[in-house]
Amino acid sequence: MSAVIELKYFNTFWLKRIDDISHASEIAGGVTYPVTPTFNDPAFPENIPLTFTYKSNNPADKGTLRTYIVSSEDDKDWLIEESRITGGYNNTSVDLGVKAYLVEEENDQTHKASGLIYSGIFNSRTGINQTNQFSVAEDITRTIDPANGSIQKLYAEDTNLIIFQEEKVSKSLIDKDAIYSAEGNASVTSRNLVIGQNVAFAGEYGISTDPESFAVNGYRKYFTDREQNVVCRLSMDGITIISNYGMTDFFRDKFSTAKIKNGVIGGWDAHNKQYVLSIESTERSAAGNSFSTVSFDETVKGWTSFFSYKPDQVVSLNNNFYTTNDGEIYKHYSFANSTFTRSVFYGIAYESNVTFVFNGAPSMVKNFQTINYEGSSGWIMDSFKTDVDTSFPINQSSSPTTLLGLENNLLQNNFKVKENKYYANLVNNSPSGFGEVVWGGSSSGLKGFFGEVTMKVNNNIASRQNASKRELFAVSTGFVKSS
Repeated sequence: MSAVIELKYFNTFWLKRIDDISHASEIAGGVTYPVTPTFNDPAFPENIPLTFTYKSNNPADKGTLRTYIVSSEDDKDWLIEESRITGGYNNTSVDLGVKAYLVEEENDQTHKASGLIYSGIFNSRTGINQTNQFSVAEDITRTIDPANGSIQKLYAEDTNLIIFQEEKVSKSLIDKDAIYSAEGNASVTSRNLVIGQNVAFAGEYGISTDPESFAVNGYRKYFTDREQNVVCRLSMDGITIISNYGMTDFFRDKFSTAKIKNGVIGGWDAHNKQYVLSIESTERSAAGNSFSTVSFDETVKGWTSFFSYKPDQVVSLNNNFYTTNDGEIYKHYSFANSTFTRSVFYGIAYESNVTFVFNGAPSMVKNFQTINYEGSSGWIMDSFKTDVDTSFPINQSSSPTTLLGLENNLLQNNFKVKENKYYANLVNNSPSGFGEVVWGGSSSGLKGFFGEVTMKVNNNIASRQNASKRELFAVSTGFVKSS
């Protein structure tokens, strides 16, 4: 049903006079306590009939807010309605105004989650500011297909407005429209129109309810669609599913358990030129973490790193990368004050590790005998596991300066340096299996089809002289056919 809303134009003023109200008091337990009113304070409202709010002086509940109602007995306080300015004799009188009536067909409140509306113009050079004007006499609204869910994110690019809905991404022309020929070719024409025709991108992908996952770099826009369990990139060639680059199962599992509110945070790392995405889950992993933070690199078309921090926000400024956590802002890729330790996130130091798989000649049962790497000193082999055996860890290389140190170094299971390359033998640490005569350290190498290796480095650096990066360029292994 329709409702009639009356808009009143008053032609009178409320005038009131409040005495010192020395006669106003609060009586409690037979004791009279004077009260002090508070006027013209939004925290203490005044109403008609005249009331005021005061703080009690009663010791039993001192400071409690109470309301005092001015009754007809308070003859020193009065309230009148006056039509003359300042109430003076023969002063200018306010004439009767108009009363407008507005017929509202639907008197219920509505939320147009898939609609757009724009105001008047804003021009800082000429001082024109019409951003508070929404003229119903003009065509200032545009409705996007509500079947694709609510609008979650708007991004203006050149003369296009990119609209991210829950289940669809589209663009609308700004200050122009497109006229299509009989062959289906679009011809752009200028019109007195702010939001032009809406054209959807191919693919049934949207941003779900995670606008915080949006990031942009150049013409590339990154976002997630938790309903489809994918991470998307919108560029000049349309929408591409970048979660398919070797991480399909990972994101399927993570999005299925992600928190509903602020569970997916994304941003662009201008320092490393990567898209950083953090997903907080309602479940904890085997390592005890409830989040996973990963990065995508366009140069390798893949997801390159896992990080040990959970950001609340991700932002880049002047090629510096910043994140926030618990209301504090942190700058990445820099040392904390008076420290030279790397891999420190939000005041907590972590170890850096790289895990990869050796799978040469995949159909052959191999005997992995050695491991070597190219890079900086300080790396250790934390683990080497095959589908059958496990190796002892291999410590970082050392440079002994005494004869005794050289002898001990030969007997220790650590990396040896030769021509700037680090070598070590793999020592079996597996228990005996059924029917085995020689096992563990008495056997040579590790048997198996493939090997999973984890290399780790300690980032606790004591001096700036040793504060260079711990780089790892390549890792290889020597193996023979198992007999």
